[in-house]
Amino acid sequence: MTAQASHTHGRTDVPLLDETIGQCLDRAVAAHPEREALVDVPSGRRWTYAELGRDVDRVARGLRARGVGRGDRVGIWALNCPEWVLVQYATARLGAILVNINPAYRTHELAYALNQSGVGLLVAQPEYRTSDYRAMVAEVREECPGLRETLWIGDPEFLELDGDGGFPADLAPDDPINIQYTSGTTGFPKGATLSHRNILNNGFWVGELVGYTEQDRICLPVPFYHCFGMVMGNLAALSHGACVVIPGQGFDPAATLHAVQAERATSLYGVPTMFIAELGLADFATYDLTSLRTGIMAGSPCPVEVMKRVQTEMHMAEVAIAYGMTETSPVSTQTRRDDDLEHRTGTVGRVLPHLEVKVVEPETGRTVGRGEPGELCTRGYSVMIGYWNEPERTAEAIDDGGWMHTGDLAVMHEDGYLAVVGRIKDMIIRGGENVYPREIEEFLHTHPAIADVQVVGVPDERYGEEVCAFVVLRDPDGTLGAEEVAEFCRGRLAHYKTPRHVHVVEGFPMTVSGKVRKNELRERAARALAG
Repeated sequence: MTAQASHTHGRTDVPLLDETIGQCLDRAVAAHPEREALVDVPSGRRWTYAELGRDVDRVARGLRARGVGRGDRVGIWALNCPEWVLVQYATARLGAILVNINPAYRTHELAYALNQSGVGLLVAQPEYRTSDYRAMVAEVREECPGLRETLWIGDPEFLELDGDGGFPADLAPDDPINIQYTSGTTGFPKGATLSHRNILNNGFWVGELVGYTEQDRICLPVPFYHCFGMVMGNLAALSHGACVVIPGQGFDPAATLHAVQAERATSLYGVPTMFIAELGLADFATYDLTSLRTGIMAGSPCPVEVMKRVQTEMHMAEVAIAYGMTETSPVSTQTRRDDDLEHRTGTVGRVLPHLEVKVVEPETGRTVGRGEPGELCTRGYSVMIGYWNEPERTAEAIDDGGWMHTGDLAVMHEDGYLAVVGRIKDMIIRGGENVYPREIEEFLHTHPAIADVQVVGVPDERYGEEVCAFVVLRDPDGTLGAEEVAEFCRGRLAHYKTPRHVHVVEGFPMTVSGKVRKNELRERAARALAG
């Protein structure tokens, strides 16, 4: 009997949203004019949907008066703040393309993003902590001849944005509306270009699967400059008439829990390390988190013990795990509200409505049987238009059949749920054995001294590659060596999966989306071995 193929699609009777982001905003304003739409906890500023619609239109008219039109690129270089949301929706009103620029960028990366996308107008915040954005923009002006103007958030001229006239009436859902630079591990970042249809529908379905209504209040400590914040957060809220709560510009665990308590948030987002930091606060038990019922955890796998505490101590019984990538708007799979602990920690859920996923042999493209590992591919409304002005790199990622090749290794279970077992390039081949870091990481999370762990392969003369574990300890002053880890693994983990090298670290290098930069860990381990 032939094994069932690792290929499935999301069934639903509910059609896709066939509208622009501006039209969705109009619907929300008409349906919920007096409901809160946006709350900025640090400044105390609040907007109802009627007020949000009014201010979005004001900003859109101001941008139009400054020469911004359909298809023009408007950069935004800022951390989480209400102005970010206003500009997100104002550019959509105009049919302009919002270019998200990571606030961690410095002059070299900034100049590349501005020039590669052709940004004509930049909206930026003047400074944040030790970052002087005004000085950096001044430094790159000569390198960026296409940059006509910079508007500074907080300056009077930004607050006075206004103008005359209406907005384009012929905008289409398939128009490009957003460019997000993926944090590539090699070479320059690529500008994933996304449409209204891409991101509005993805936000809508992410929200549907966690049961959002206009009663929900979503606390977003995740960045707006990434899909996690601006799509899964802002657009999920907009498409359901829910409220976005901003706890701070950057992530702070205490500020986040304060915002949940003060605003009676029903949903909280984060990557696992954020939840670990919140649970680790000395005064965690003093926060009233009983208003929470759901949320989304994404970016990297969630340890079982962390998930248990999130569901019980944080009252997030319906928390969802989501998986995706910027190029797919971003979510392709997600757990459901009634899934058990095993599905929430051992899988990344099942395919979203209106999407297809399959698992294939990377070398041949053959769809593998369920239970076999292979490359995860996805197809449907969520797949990006392409990489901005890079047709060759687009063709490398999206095949002739419209399938986006993720580069992730996954296994589809019999029930259609998927487990991501690593990146193709992260898989360790030790003495001919395929070793999946995720399996070892999950096991080592059960060690009482280990708070977090990442496993990578390092060069080895005898076996080709050897297993190396980077660990963060629960006790900052504690120690843990390879011999102790080997003893913990003995009899419980195959010998070839047992880490030969163990490094104790304070934390891991991360991408903006919360993924650990394993290439940097591999390089660090290789340097240490070279001595």
